[in-house]
Amino acid sequence: MKDTAVYGLSSIIGRFLNYMLVPLYTRVIPAESGGYGVVTNLYAYVALILVILTFGMETTFFRFANKDDENPHCVFSTTIFMVSALSAAFLALLFVFINPISEVLGYVEHKEYILMLAAVVALDAFQAIPFSYLRYKKKAIKFASLKMLFIILNIGLNFTFFVLLGKTDVFYVFALNLVCTGLITFFFIPEFAHEHVAARVYCKEKGVPFKIVDFALFRRMFKYSWPILVLGIAGILNQTADKIVFPLVCPDAQEAKVQLGIYGACVKIAMIMAMITQAFRYAYEPIVFAKSKDGDKKEYYSVAMKYFLIFTLLAYLCVIGYMPILERILGGDYREGMKVVPIVMAAEIMMGVYFNLSFWYKLIDKTIWGAWFSAAGCIVLLAVNYFFIPEYSYMACAWGGVAGYGTAMLLSYFIGQKKYPIDYKVGRLLFYVAVTAALYAVMHFVTEGMGDIPRMAINTVLILVYAGIVWKLEIAPQPPKGEPVR
Repeated sequence: MKDTAVYGLSSIIGRFLNYMLVPLYTRVIPAESGGYGVVTNLYAYVALILVILTFGMETTFFRFANKDDENPHCVFSTTIFMVSALSAAFLALLFVFINPISEVLGYVEHKEYILMLAAVVALDAFQAIPFSYLRYKKKAIKFASLKMLFIILNIGLNFTFFVLLGKTDVFYVFALNLVCTGLITFFFIPEFAHEHVAARVYCKEKGVPFKIVDFALFRRMFKYSWPILVLGIAGILNQTADKIVFPLVCPDAQEAKVQLGIYGACVKIAMIMAMITQAFRYAYEPIVFAKSKDGDKKEYYSVAMKYFLIFTLLAYLCVIGYMPILERILGGDYREGMKVVPIVMAAEIMMGVYFNLSFWYKLIDKTIWGAWFSAAGCIVLLAVNYFFIPEYSYMACAWGGVAGYGTAMLLSYFIGQKKYPIDYKVGRLLFYVAVTAALYAVMHFVTEGMGDIPRMAINTVLILVYAGIVWKLEIAPQPPKGEPVR
């Protein structure tokens, strides 16, 4: 709970501050220009490439660093080597083949966009391992501080250029990101220096040779991580494939940028769910592997799933309930896409449940299962997007996410119950989902057409009803067995 509070608060505050860029961009970049569609499209590629460059090494680092028979310092340095080498190779190849790449992506006249984002993603991949190291060492404060520093720097520079200097070119969106990402890298120097000294001391005490890179360990880590890479690629495609595919299947190139910009801006509102899931993951993932040696681990995983779902459903109702306020984050010509928010948030909840379910195959070192589940979900999502975007535009993207995450979630649950059964109290979980669905239906259908104030007043009562049910069932003192309930 302590780590979740630090990671969660920093993530919530950070995302909240980062939302300041959404009203900024959606006001200085008109929807009809398609500029925000360009930002949405290229950052989708960034997310995909980042997963490839990190190569599943974040999870692999935690797994091997917690093994009793492994040198945790050598695990760290070997992980850094793998990610750094892959990132350097990526940058070299991109610079050599920038012309055909920019032509395929449709940015022949703006190769600089691609080059800047390539440098950003390479730095982000490198930083992913030191950030994982901070989580491993339970340095939540420094982790959160660096994440916040990046956001504050980025917001400050964007405000300066777009508001004070009056810039409107999306070039500055990418350039300022590169500057901020580069600056953050220097703050990891103390960790590298400390780790180098600690590694030498450890090797001297254990009587083992000091190695920066252990190639035998490299092979073991690679064997563990490549299925996670496939899992990660499929997983991130579930989040970004719609934004990548959209310009490729939409018949009108300029209209595709306009519609994608509207969809991308509205999805930012729905990303509250992704923010909650990420905060939970930062705190939960290191604990899961450490908890794997305890006898009560399965009960722990079941309880964690229950409270994760309870909290995300509460957040879902809050976002839906106060939509009249949240939609004002966006510029007026982007608000027509707000109808995708409830759908995308539902998909993100499914993704969070899938993440919680995914630990069974990680704990038994059968990560290939995760690759299959995510690949199946990704195929479903791509099919929905490919066949329905031309007719239904970004609404197909929203429902494609539900179909994709839902597929992966159900496969992981049913196969997981055979391979590594955990009593998730499915009846109780489905009860909370049903309550949320009923309350959402009232918010959507009963209050439709009302003014903002009465609508939000009724929605507040409905949110309190949900909170009251949770309090009664989960928090309020229960009577001893055999004593009648008053």
